[in-house]
Amino acid sequence: MRNILITGGAGFIGSHVVRLFVNTFPSDKIYNLDALTYAGNLENLKDIEDAANYEFVHADIQDLEKLTAIFSDKKITHVVHLAAESHVDRSITDPLAFVKTNVLGTANLLQVAKEAWKNDFSNTLFYHVSTDEVYGSLGNTGFFYEGTAYDPRSPYSASKASSDHFVRAYYHTYNLPVVISNCSNNYGPNHFPEKLIPLMINNIIHNKPLPVYGEGLNVRDWLFVLDHARAIERIFSKGTIGQTYNIGGHNEWTNIDLVHVLCDTMDEKLGRTKGDSRKLISYVKDRAGHDLRYAIDATKLQNELGWEPSLQFEEGLSKTIDWYLSNTDWLENVTSGDYRKYYEQMY
Repeated sequence: MRNILITGGAGFIGSHVVRLFVNTFPSDKIYNLDALTYAGNLENLKDIEDAANYEFVHADIQDLEKLTAIFSDKKITHVVHLAAESHVDRSITDPLAFVKTNVLGTANLLQVAKEAWKNDFSNTLFYHVSTDEVYGSLGNTGFFYEGTAYDPRSPYSASKASSDHFVRAYYHTYNLPVVISNCSNNYGPNHFPEKLIPLMINNIIHNKPLPVYGEGLNVRDWLFVLDHARAIERIFSKGTIGQTYNIGGHNEWTNIDLVHVLCDTMDEKLGRTKGDSRKLISYVKDRAGHDLRYAIDATKLQNELGWEPSLQFEEGLSKTIDWYLSNTDWLENVTSGDYRKYYEQMY
């Protein structure tokens, strides 16, 4: 029996990973560790909260003493580390928060795992989930590969790059068994509406302005969150120790083209006249250090582990919109309070 600790498991990607692991590994114990900050929401996991092999642990990865106790009490054998501050805009206004969580928090986890496992690393694994933003910005051509040199451009991506380096350092220095994955932009159910797609969906529902940075020409590679969770499970189960795997959707869109598709699809689903939502588009001053283009080459993951995306983007986007339209209570709940103040400040 493995005791698997998933950090950040109440967040967007983390909740889908927790659910998949609980259902895929019924003989293992899945511990969901989350600090329940603004983007952590246990409502995301109501359907599995009573599962026999699931337990929630309220803790912050910045708390070294508590992490040490958790590893000891729960006999943790495997870690899937997703807990992170992840919004670039927030990192520009409060960079030190990203250093504390993403860098120091990851270092805490690595150290506690090394000490808890007492250099007996048989049947243990530290899986670190990262982002394609560590690679910097691409021009109009080319792709990010596992060997692409790091060139982070924002406090967020710099903090994630640093955490990746710490994970590799523990592998090379202490032989801690690690794997790393770097993924492109995710979308899907339960996404906190500060990120592009859920923000636009929420604003279209309420006929509010749709803020688009610059001319909307920045390009991102989009992946349905359930496909990312599947990739994480595959790497966790079959990945080679010490290796990095890039996860991408083979699905590039400029921001403005994506917003246009969202507008037209929402108009159709809401019974509005086509073109109504496009009138809500509002171009705003570009974000500082805004990377032009991200694009992932996921050939290694496909060839070595047999993973590939299961959904075409239009199908995944339609499913995502349907989820938000069917879960307006969830949406209204998470967009109240502190988020509303932040939203007014940023947009």
